[in-house]
Amino acid sequence: MGHPEPLIAQTFYESVAEAVEKGSSPNTLIMLQPGAPYACVGYHQDIEKELDLDYCRSVGLPIIRRSQGGGATFLDGGQVFYQIVARKTNAYPTAVDAMFKKLLTITVETYRRLGVPAEFKPLNDVVVNGKKVSGNGASMNGSTSIMVGNVILDMNYEMMARVLRVPDEKFRNKMAKSMSDWVSSLTRELPNPPDGEEVKRIYANAFQELLDVKLTKAEPTAEEWRIYETETKPRNLSHEWLYMEAPYSTRKPGRAVKIAHEVKVIEVDHKAGKLIRVRAEMKGEEILDVRITGDFFSIPKEAVFHLEDALRGKRLEEEALRTAVKRFYDSERPEMPGVGPEDMVQALMKIKTLL
Repeated sequence: MGHPEPLIAQTFYESVAEAVEKGSSPNTLIMLQPGAPYACVGYHQDIEKELDLDYCRSVGLPIIRRSQGGGATFLDGGQVFYQIVARKTNAYPTAVDAMFKKLLTITVETYRRLGVPAEFKPLNDVVVNGKKVSGNGASMNGSTSIMVGNVILDMNYEMMARVLRVPDEKFRNKMAKSMSDWVSSLTRELPNPPDGEEVKRIYANAFQELLDVKLTKAEPTAEEWRIYETETKPRNLSHEWLYMEAPYSTRKPGRAVKIAHEVKVIEVDHKAGKLIRVRAEMKGEEILDVRITGDFFSIPKEAVFHLEDALRGKRLEEEALRTAVKRFYDSERPEMPGVGPEDMVQALMKIKTLL
């Protein structure tokens, strides 16, 4: 489909899935690059909590809700999309975990043929030396399965962080750095990265060889366009769809942004005698980095930095954290009126609710 405008790039496969389900279209692989940038939220997200809507509007950035789950993100022509729409066959399993395991071998092979040592990381990522290079999602339309994903040519880390709604600029800066640390691209991995058309060609060849199928190049059908214009497009442009409320979203005690596979940047508040605010970069339950702020005071003021040092590398296990925090208080003997060791432990454990 070349370089279509954002709504077509993000949603046309839904029309294809409806046509495949009705039997008017065959199993289909769609490959494209968005013709313009846009912001995108996952099906289960609250758009007003995830995106900086004022900023997106100020720069004319379209906002689209996708029909799969996952997190809010920025998408542009620096990514090659693949969208696999199929009824169940031996080549196309419909169970989500089996679908990812089988179909992401194509993405892995595409990167490898380009000279990048990619690996599949369950459930739905492709990584290179621990860094994410492809994100993927899946859904069903009746008995028709849909898997969507990307090969990242280049990544605009600043815009990825800028479109998201965050508590403050320090959180945004931390998030942008974490993205740069944990998400890579062909531009970063190769001295002479290929263009999008070369990536599409290699992916299509790997698709045919690994799945033992024959692809036939074709343009979207009149029926697929009819479904898009009369059903898919109106639904995706509707206020009800875009501003769909996410159940229970307001109950979470902080903000979490997924960066790559197990890596998240999380901020939580805990009210003790004073406010404790914890901002952490997490890999699973391991604390990679942490910053503790709030309206408390500490004498000596540098003591909190030593606590942060002591927590890096620790896991979110309550007793282990309690031991580390108690050791800090015993050795440093800081004066922190209104904030005791147990307050710090409970503040840290709130992170777990957002993993």
